[in-house]
Amino acid sequence: MKLLKRLFIVFGLLLTVMLSAGAFYYYSLKQKPSANEILKANVSYKNSHAFKIVVPSLVKYASQHKMSNHYIFLVDMHIASGKNRFFVYDIQKDSIVNSGLVAHGRCNQEWLEGRRYGNEVGCGCTSLGKYMVGNSYNGRFGRSYKLVGLDSTNSNAFKRFVVLHPYQYVPGKEVDPAPICQSDGCPMVSPVFMSRLAKYIDSSKDPILLFIYDRT
Repeated sequence: MKLLKRLFIVFGLLLTVMLSAGAFYYYSLKQKPSANEILKANVSYKNSHAFKIVVPSLVKYASQHKMSNHYIFLVDMHIASGKNRFFVYDIQKDSIVNSGLVAHGRCNQEWLEGRRYGNEVGCGCTSLGKYMVGNSYNGRFGRSYKLVGLDSTNSNAFKRFVVLHPYQYVPGKEVDPAPICQSDGCPMVSPVFMSRLAKYIDSSKDPILLFIYDRT
C-alpha cells in the first residue's frame, strides 16, 4: 500500500508539472501580441528621450557604412526584460514599426540579477554596441542570423558565436512584471518575433544595423 501511495504521489507531481509546462507554453508562447499592444509600446519608445538621442547618429552611421537606409534594429537594455525592448525603426517613415521581447546574457550565472556586460570570449554576457546583422544559417535553434560586432565593446561577438536567434521559451508577448529567460550572451527572441524580423532582414538589400545599448 505504501508503494502504491508513493506511486500515486509521484504520478500526481508529474501530472502537475506537465500541466504547468503546457499552460506556460500556450499562454506565453502561442499568444500573439495585439496590434494595439505593439502600437502602445512603439509610441512610448519613440517618444522617449533615449530614442531621440541615439537614432540620428545611427542613421548617419548606417549611411556612411553602406548599411540599410530603410531599417535599424534597437535593443534598449534599460527596459525590463518582460517588456518589449527590441524595436524595428523604419528610417524612411521615421516610425517604430515593430517590437518584441529579447533576452539578455546571464554572464554564466544561474540567474543574473540586474545588468552586467562583457566582451571576453566565454563571459556569457551581453555586449553593448553596434552590430551588423549578417547571413542567416540553420542552427540548433532554427533559422538564425550571424552578428558582427562593430565597436570595441562587442568586437569578439563573432568569436563568441553571439547570434540573433529564436528560442522557444521567450514569450510571444509582454509578461512584465515577470522577467523572461536569460541567454549566454545572444539576443534571443521568440519564434513569432523572429519570423517578423526575418522579413525585414531578408527584404533588405544592404545589411541592417543593430544597436544594443543601456541608458544608464
